[in-house]
Amino acid sequence: MDDLHLMLAEVRRYGGIDQKRDIREIAGELREAWPLAGCDNGDDCAAILQEEGYSLLAMEGFINRFVADDPWFAGWCGLMVNLSDIAAMGGTAVAVVNALWSAGPEQARRLMQGMAAASRAYRVPIVGGHTNLRSESPQLAVAVLGKAKRVLRASGAKPGHTLIAAIDLRGARRGPWLNWDAATRADPAALRDAMALLPMLAEQGLVQAAKDISQAGLLGTLVMLLESARAGADIDLTAIPRPAEIRWQEWLCMFPSYGYLLTVHPHQADEVLAHFHRIGIGAAAIGGITADPRLWVGHDSHRHCFWDLDTTPLTGINP
Repeated sequence: MDDLHLMLAEVRRYGGIDQKRDIREIAGELREAWPLAGCDNGDDCAAILQEEGYSLLAMEGFINRFVADDPWFAGWCGLMVNLSDIAAMGGTAVAVVNALWSAGPEQARRLMQGMAAASRAYRVPIVGGHTNLRSESPQLAVAVLGKAKRVLRASGAKPGHTLIAAIDLRGARRGPWLNWDAATRADPAALRDAMALLPMLAEQGLVQAAKDISQAGLLGTLVMLLESARAGADIDLTAIPRPAEIRWQEWLCMFPSYGYLLTVHPHQADEVLAHFHRIGIGAAAIGGITADPRLWVGHDSHRHCFWDLDTTPLTGINP
């Protein structure tokens, strides 16, 4: 791929990555907040130590235009992306709350119908929220409570770990947005089995760090994981599981409905991959974690630095 560096430059300019830079602009103001020992900023959830394991707490907000263009799917995603955050921490979701704003009841009904459908599919209850039907524009925010016995932190990635990408390829692109939908038409039992796999791998000590692939795309998410871990990575582009009909530039920016980056000890990589393959999830070892705080992407004889964390922080969060 002679134009690898040009493609990576386009991915770097993707808006989903830019949105993560916004965290850096305001995160410093929270230094004056009351602290909670043991919580690492940069993880997908807050992990609060309890007598028996951890309580997990996560929240997501959605772009107004996405909510306006596809309210049913936005409602579904309200649950799905939060449940993915819980799973990425090695946890199981317990309950969901939401806050929605709409210019009237019809759009709000579509949002709630999508949330209800996801609630049934994943068997996670919606227990409360906030409603405003007199807003000038539609908005949605969703929070989820979960629990875990052993948490997976992004900072757990260490030099020498093998990096695995696990993505459900059994789907299709949805709408004009960079969304890969492998969930809304899937067997609900299969969705639940896939979500249950992450806490099982965590509890058995087979995975050392994890992060779900967010709107920042696969490479943007990997940069955030590396930033938390104070590490780098060297990956092979063509090892990444990808649907044949999606171009590399789009795929590296796309939000998959089920997609995770995991770091494992090299001798456990085959066992972890076998667990994903058993339930039909595309998974592959795509590279390794390094001490050099740069993300290198290779294809055949070409190799380019996608990000240098020494010179360019992304979120600025580095526990």
